[in-house]
Amino acid sequence: MISKNLFLFFLSFIFTLSSDAEIQKNKNQDSQNKIDISDTIFEHVSDSHEWHIAGSHNNGIVLYLPVILWNNGLEIFSSSKLLCEKVVKGKHGYYKMYQGKIYSTNSIGRFHLNKKGIPINNKPWDFSITKNVVALLISFFFLCFLFIRMRKSYRNHQMKWSLGIFLEFLILFIRDKIVIPNIGERKYKTYLPFLLTSFFFILFNNLMGLIPGFPNVTGNINITFVLAIATFIITNINSSKSYWKHTFWMPGVPIGIRFLLAPIEFIGIFIRPLTLCIRLFANITAGHIIILSFICLIFIFKNFFIAGFSIIFGFFISMLEIMVAFLQAFIFTTLSSLLIGMAVKNYESETH
Repeated sequence: MISKNLFLFFLSFIFTLSSDAEIQKNKNQDSQNKIDISDTIFEHVSDSHEWHIAGSHNNGIVLYLPVILWNNGLEIFSSSKLLCEKVVKGKHGYYKMYQGKIYSTNSIGRFHLNKKGIPINNKPWDFSITKNVVALLISFFFLCFLFIRMRKSYRNHQMKWSLGIFLEFLILFIRDKIVIPNIGERKYKTYLPFLLTSFFFILFNNLMGLIPGFPNVTGNINITFVLAIATFIITNINSSKSYWKHTFWMPGVPIGIRFLLAPIEFIGIFIRPLTLCIRLFANITAGHIIILSFICLIFIFKNFFIAGFSIIFGFFISMLEIMVAFLQAFIFTTLSSLLIGMAVKNYESETH
């Protein structure tokens, strides 16, 4: 039943992309009616001020989100104005979008470009609700509902909800196989809520990104960077004195080697959480790009054989992406618990 639903999702994904391909084809009639693959792919994996759910931009389902700016005053208007009008007139100025960013312009929407072709116009503070923000809100409310429902499903200390049993298994697995071995039984309770939140947040958004039409939240490096920053802050604020001592002035090591290793260890403090950010972002984004690339082959070659090849391999990659969704959530949680465990560990008590 699950595989059947996934197959239907995959087919609807094809129809969504086919509409987008038509738009690209009409825009590029001067280039032998070829679609722009890069624009088509990055339109689906990047953030935007509108949520294109299905169909074409003109006749499909498009959710235009509010644009919230601060430019010597608050400006609020629909993102449809940025897409349909050449320049938007606000209360405190004129605005125009260029490559996904909003700039202040004059009444005719003129840009001042530097030598690299990048606008040097002033950019107002942008607090807009983009499709990734909407997806974050959806995941927040869904996870709250899920675990509140799970809490209320306990009867005589036993879970009576089938999905709750699976969630309980995941929680116990993370606690017993990841958190306790890496942090220790005495200190793990302090960090378990953060690690469980990270795991389920990443897992749910990974899976939600596989649904056709839904945003690719964990494929946004800003989101993964914030998750890595949270791990970095928790790790270093709670680190023990012996951890810093063994990081910058390692006992039992010659003084000359200590001066050589200290700057390397200092850089490693920042590199380790940065790898968490890049690993999650790269793996999730790469999977989406591969699937979209297979689908785009259908509209490039317009061949029955290529269409069958693309659907079969695209479906195989989408199945693989489900495994990657769980795997990346597991890896991020495991490495975060490992970094926290290294920081809170009392090395002096264990060596004496």
